[in-house]
Amino acid sequence: MTLRKSLWLLACAGSALGVAHVAQAQASVAQTAPASDVCSAALPVAWPEPGTRIERAATVPAGTVFGFALPAHCEVFGIMHAHKGVDGQDYAIRFHMRLPEGWNGKFFFQGGGGSNGEIGDAYGRIASGPTGFPPALARGYAVVSQDSGHSNALNSNPRRGGPTAFGFDPQARSEYGHASLAPVARAAKAVIAAYYHRAPARSYFVGCSKGGEEGMVFAQQHPDIFNGIVAGAPGFALPRAAVEEAAEVQRLARLVAGPDGKVAFPDLHTALTDGDLALVGAAVIEACDGLDGLKDGIVSNPAACTTARVRPFLAAKVCHPGQTACLAPAKLAALYDVMAGAHWRDGSRVYADWAWDPGIAGAGWRIWKLGSADGHVPALNVVLGGASLFTVFTVPPKEVPGDPQGLLDAQRAFDVPVDGKRIYATGDGFTSSPWQDVSAHSADLSAFAARGGKLIVPHGVADPVFSIHDTLAWWQEVDRKARGHAADFARVFPVPGMNHCGGGNATDQYDALAALEDWVERGHAPDAIPAHANAQTPWPQRQRPLCAWPTYARYKGHGDIDASDSFVCVAPRRD
Repeated sequence: MTLRKSLWLLACAGSALGVAHVAQAQASVAQTAPASDVCSAALPVAWPEPGTRIERAATVPAGTVFGFALPAHCEVFGIMHAHKGVDGQDYAIRFHMRLPEGWNGKFFFQGGGGSNGEIGDAYGRIASGPTGFPPALARGYAVVSQDSGHSNALNSNPRRGGPTAFGFDPQARSEYGHASLAPVARAAKAVIAAYYHRAPARSYFVGCSKGGEEGMVFAQQHPDIFNGIVAGAPGFALPRAAVEEAAEVQRLARLVAGPDGKVAFPDLHTALTDGDLALVGAAVIEACDGLDGLKDGIVSNPAACTTARVRPFLAAKVCHPGQTACLAPAKLAALYDVMAGAHWRDGSRVYADWAWDPGIAGAGWRIWKLGSADGHVPALNVVLGGASLFTVFTVPPKEVPGDPQGLLDAQRAFDVPVDGKRIYATGDGFTSSPWQDVSAHSADLSAFAARGGKLIVPHGVADPVFSIHDTLAWWQEVDRKARGHAADFARVFPVPGMNHCGGGNATDQYDALAALEDWVERGHAPDAIPAHANAQTPWPQRQRPLCAWPTYARYKGHGDIDASDSFVCVAPRRD
């Protein structure tokens, strides 16, 4: 696993997720038996696309992963779309499958993350971090994961962003963005049909972040493949979000610039200290915590927690002579700019603004925007966002130094209103723009809805990477196009306090797959999804319903404040 990929995983849900993925790899290696004639002999596949083939197949005995019993299964590694890139690199889509004994008759596609480039473990995890929910394989699903057409191990180039160097090849970039998805899904279904002698009765996709974007690609562009999709924290406007990251880096870096205007990368994490962010989080709680009927450290009514409401509480924390535990005016001004989002020269937003939530004080928020408080984890907006901005999300792609200082300098030199428009550019061998290749922002889900498809979109209110406001604005447009009936087939579930795909002081432990199955197979549309807090919160195991937008969880006025049945999902008042 590369450092860059490991950092992305760490930021998603804290160190526990990174440790879990290491355990995944170790468990996979430990349990894989030598090639089995029984397993491989059962797989003469009628491939949908010529050139697809199985590289190896082996029987894996029953075992335990993540604390869950896994059935014995056939493990398959396949390859397709091999080609020589314009950059001289050898590319291919590689996919990984697990076909269990006692198959439940269903198919599970495991979404990717970050820059992808890794084949995935194909266990079918349904949430970030340690959870009490069994992965799809343990539930009897046939599972596939894939690398989206490039390999971090084989295609990395330190002069071209490292693992994001694939962005210099038009086909590799297209496959990363969308073009690998349907071919892999159809190949996986062909393997299932060959192995079990029947097609899956139901097919589900679950992913978060880039995986959320992949789910949106399926819902919008390939509505015939899946019955149900969980698209968590969808990065379905990735190129715009990458430009937004550059704008944020520029604004925050000015807080630590020297007299000559230069910024040393090791200083960036000090632009806002943990103490600063704790004051911001406290101001948000003071302003908004009681708006859901209970002061409990969770702002469950995010629609009511506006900048106008929060502003006077933040102003009360501005430094005056003699104060120490306070916010410097320059820092507060920078935070307001970041939260408002970057703008083009005509005044329209580059991407989106950001929600005020106590989770701004969380480690998962600052790691993306600034880096960890101790400086050991660099700002991911720089080391991930900077590399991908220049190599994947703009045309023509540009060589950038792979070191953090070089990436920071490149982002600071990026002219957002001018250079940012390159996310919509073509040319230099690219017949489609980065926006066309690596976004899935269409509000037209009519074909998916007509086939009976169901879409669940969980999203952390304190997500520092993809703004929940972008997701909610998209859903409102979906609802407009559906003449007010979007909830019949698509529902967004804000998770108060949650950072990117997990983590934070939040009830971020929930089984979205079970809710989706109940909707698809039994017609029970989820008005709420049961959730509980993770072990790192001040209130582990606290329960809350995650309410379908625009409703929110309101305290009934009586009952245990840590029990879900003390809350009801209600629509916000229209004042």
